[in-house]
Amino acid sequence: MFKNKLYNISQRYASKWLVLFFDVCIVIFTFFLAYLIRFNFRFDFDVREFLSQIPFVAIASAVSFVFVGAHKGVVRFIGFKDVINIIIGVNILATILLVETFLTRQFDFFISCDISGSIIYIHLLLNILSIISFKFFIKASYKTIISSINPKINVLIYGAGNSGNITYDVITNDPKNNIEVIGFIDDDERKIGKKINLLNVYSADKIDDAFIQKHQIDEIIISIQSISYHRLLEISSNFLEKSVKVKIVPPVQQWIDGDLQASQIKDINIEDLLGREPISFENPVLIDEYDSKVILVTGAAGSIGSEIARNLCNFNFKKLILVDIAESALYEIQQEFIQNNIERFTVIIADVRSKVRMDRILTDYKPDIVFHAAAYKHVPLMENNPQEAIQVNVGGTIIVSDLSVKHGVDKFVMISTDKAVNPTNVMGATKRVAELYISCLKGKGKTKFITTRFGNVLGSNGSVIPLFKKQLEKGGPLTVTHRDITRYFMTIPEACSLVLEAAAMGYGGEIFVFDMGTSVKIFDLAINMIKLSGLKYPEDIDIKITGLRPGEKIYEELLADGENTKQTYHEKIMIAKSKKIDTKVIQEKILDLYSSNLSCQSIEIVSKLKDIVPEYISNNSKFEVLDSKK
Repeated sequence: MFKNKLYNISQRYASKWLVLFFDVCIVIFTFFLAYLIRFNFRFDFDVREFLSQIPFVAIASAVSFVFVGAHKGVVRFIGFKDVINIIIGVNILATILLVETFLTRQFDFFISCDISGSIIYIHLLLNILSIISFKFFIKASYKTIISSINPKINVLIYGAGNSGNITYDVITNDPKNNIEVIGFIDDDERKIGKKINLLNVYSADKIDDAFIQKHQIDEIIISIQSISYHRLLEISSNFLEKSVKVKIVPPVQQWIDGDLQASQIKDINIEDLLGREPISFENPVLIDEYDSKVILVTGAAGSIGSEIARNLCNFNFKKLILVDIAESALYEIQQEFIQNNIERFTVIIADVRSKVRMDRILTDYKPDIVFHAAAYKHVPLMENNPQEAIQVNVGGTIIVSDLSVKHGVDKFVMISTDKAVNPTNVMGATKRVAELYISCLKGKGKTKFITTRFGNVLGSNGSVIPLFKKQLEKGGPLTVTHRDITRYFMTIPEACSLVLEAAAMGYGGEIFVFDMGTSVKIFDLAINMIKLSGLKYPEDIDIKITGLRPGEKIYEELLADGENTKQTYHEKIMIAKSKKIDTKVIQEKILDLYSSNLSCQSIEIVSKLKDIVPEYISNNSKFEVLDSKK
């Protein structure tokens, strides 16, 4: 109850006129002190004359403070600019008093106010000291109230350079937080042992368990603008192992209007620990590529499709058509776009397996560009349901790509996966078949067919990160199929930027692959997730090895056997040089696979898949028996 009252008090703002009243009262009090100091703390001055000067001093101070707007500042948020404003205000006051004294002495001015110059200067200094001190006292008191409501958080700032100092100022000038900066950490030996803002600069080696316990360190804020991702991972892992929360200051480009806000200091997340630099895409050609175009996105309610749609909203498209069979997810995208005042878009519930329905959509809207993101992607589910994998991943691609040729679509961009490379499962094999089919369409009509192939997407539906989060919420254990299993990862924005970039640079027939750096060990990823949650492995949360799932392989690849790459103008994007295929034979086999799909048993379907994709070798699957017959 008492804390609630304190909180309510802390949320109130004083009237600007009340602030002005207190400032004027301080000026009057310091005026009295100036007289005492001038006369050696004796009343050897004319008290009546002093009293007669008070109204003029009060009025002059009120005018000065109103002129500079010093009374409008919220006292609890006082900062450097407010201090400058106060100094200007009290200097204006001193100037008024000097001018009035001069006029009184020289011309017997209509207001008689003869104040000694020494008193005016003493008064000026006292005003600067007293008003600023009083306001900082109020700010400190407010922060004390907040601290009494919420427990104090002790932090160390990693980085004693410009960014670290700005971070310190932002934290200390924000009265709403209950953060106490204990000191700085830096790797530069020239700074270690010195003080910044009266706080010690420590070496990272000195911050051991004993130091953390002694100073009750709760958080580390990493404030280094040029930090490499390997160093970030090293620092984060070190402190997370000590059960210290790690936060990070964003790059200066992301600061609001060039100023860092306390709210921008965020918890470090798994995307920050990918072990490589984020990929940046800045290509003015994209504006010409998408402006004034009609664009259709299939699978628009999925993780990739929806993000592609969001990114396209940065361009001045003519019309955006979002197609998906998932009603609820598509409705959510529609509402998001409406709330963001996005216009000229249409959502359509439709199945890419329906040729008649898709034909009608392309007839009505006549898209210039098609992004084909509709697909089934869960490996174990597709291993048990190969017919459905072929109906959507192969059949859907056949239907949409054929219709794109029929309706004269300029570009068809297919979203593929690294699981299509030397596939070991049905899902990957069907995506490879889809890649092969659109390769067969090259030169048929004016449509340029482009494929983008990348690895796992962090945070996408069904990916490992959301799974780990759910398992952490339940208290664990985290499940990993194999201790040595690795995957390539990219963020959803990176994946979608790749797709948009590929569509712009593609001339038709290319398979674009992405330099994703080194692959990430899923077991290590699980440990980092546990650490990021403030827990310890294996004391708090264990990791359970469950064994490889049907069709799953330990290592993913971005290039198939017989493929190599050539560079593009973007250093992180390559074009896979695929081996030549007999397009007529391959297309006939794919069409036969699709047409006979639903009438065949699973074993027959997979046998046809393996005939089309010879490099498809099942792993930990019931279909391995087919490989033994090769």
